[in-house]
Amino acid sequence: MRQLKATFTVFLTLIILLHHLAASAGTDFDFSALEKSIFEYSLDNGLKIIVLPRHDAPVVSLVTWVDVGGADDPKEYSGLAHMLEHMAFKGTATIGSRDPENEAKLMADEDRIFERLRLERLKGRLADPEKIKNLTEQMNKAIENAYAVIEPNAFSNILQSEGGSGLNAFTSRDQTAYIISMPSNKLELWMAMESERFFQPLLREMYREREVVTEERRMTVDNSPMGKLVEEFLSTAFKAHPYGNPLIGHLSDIRNYSREATQRFFKKYYTPSNMTIALVGDVKPETVLEMAEKYWGRIQKRPEPPRIATVEPQQQGERRVLINDKAQPAMIIGWHIPAETHDDMPALAAFADILGQGRTSRLYRRMIRDDKVSVSVSSYAGWPGSKYPSLGVIFCYPAPGKTNAECEKVIYEEIEKLQNQLLTDEDLEKVKARAMAGFIRGLNDNMGLAQQIATYQQIWGDWRQLFRELDRINKVTPQDVQRVAKQYFTASNRTVSCLETIVEQAATDKAVPSKEIKQ
Repeated sequence: MRQLKATFTVFLTLIILLHHLAASAGTDFDFSALEKSIFEYSLDNGLKIIVLPRHDAPVVSLVTWVDVGGADDPKEYSGLAHMLEHMAFKGTATIGSRDPENEAKLMADEDRIFERLRLERLKGRLADPEKIKNLTEQMNKAIENAYAVIEPNAFSNILQSEGGSGLNAFTSRDQTAYIISMPSNKLELWMAMESERFFQPLLREMYREREVVTEERRMTVDNSPMGKLVEEFLSTAFKAHPYGNPLIGHLSDIRNYSREATQRFFKKYYTPSNMTIALVGDVKPETVLEMAEKYWGRIQKRPEPPRIATVEPQQQGERRVLINDKAQPAMIIGWHIPAETHDDMPALAAFADILGQGRTSRLYRRMIRDDKVSVSVSSYAGWPGSKYPSLGVIFCYPAPGKTNAECEKVIYEEIEKLQNQLLTDEDLEKVKARAMAGFIRGLNDNMGLAQQIATYQQIWGDWRQLFRELDRINKVTPQDVQRVAKQYFTASNRTVSCLETIVEQAATDKAVPSKEIKQ
């Protein structure tokens, strides 16, 4: 759920940061000075570089942010953005091989055998089982031979041996990010290596890593009741837009990933103009620019990738999903809301906070503290993405002996109160205060700040929007919160997904049905 939480707080983060900086520096703190301390460069190939010098420690947090995510996956290769994230750690033409010349031949063998296997599988019922068996055996042998000449984890080991920490990456529906913190005197090493993996990606271990992703899917979706619930919920809520596709991919698509298809995807989306590098820490902007031109400037400029044109049609009525499993009940309810850049988003975020964020929220007090019908309930605005119109969602787990139906009834009652009763100014000020306090705890987190800078550059096209969010949230009124509650949180605009516990019965093998709730 990491991305879900990050999406909800995306436009509140800077507000909190600015208020904390003001508190730290006094009431006369000049917000424009902070904005002016950030340096921005664009290379000739279109790569954007954003630098915030902070010299309190000899460390720099580094983020490579790519404007491509699961929503951009090709139709026949769902999950490919996530797969490419895995492949980015497998080294380059100059890092990770004991025998580069022989490795190239062995990788070509893998590709040749897999293409034959793929084509045979596509024959469906007309495929030759014996041929598939033989080709599978050949493929396994080819994978084994190719693996024998590589240096596993060579790329990561070099960075970590030189003091790198927090080396990681993540893929969301909207973006792919690669992150690490390095000693500031190792900046050039990072520049050289990070640019190399996006200049000459070799995509080694392609077919071996594919099995790792397959197992990841089994663990997080196929063998996870909650994972199945989330996947079914999103595919039901989104009938047209690719936010409804599984981020990790369908199993049949994962099995058909090829190095050629992955390379095409890379060339299409990992173009310099579609990437942003954000650096926060002990660096000099002029040094960063000099190194960036030296290492990143060698990457050739390529055409801008296409953007998603599909628009989710307006929902015409409630949609419901029921999954029966040997697991505790759970429920997800979602309503369609606009993209992050829409003027209603600050009010929608405030609505989500009041409704289901923390122990003072309406749902917590009613469902957990008072009625005791739930053990966990939370709400978010902007999931599973924020770049395109998304969802306002509520996650709920009933208490032992309670049902999804009981919880659903209470949720709608609390939403109705917010639709019919105007918030007090005091209640709304508490929402803003909670948002501000939340970031105070992470003020010195350079990595978090680097990611926020990159996020705003991607979503808004200008990192300076960070410094406009204070005005956005401060303009929210009780009337705004009531208006968005009425406008978006309607019965015809919602999707309800329930996980119900299978109850063993003596005479039948039926599950307890989900009760229908009407608002």
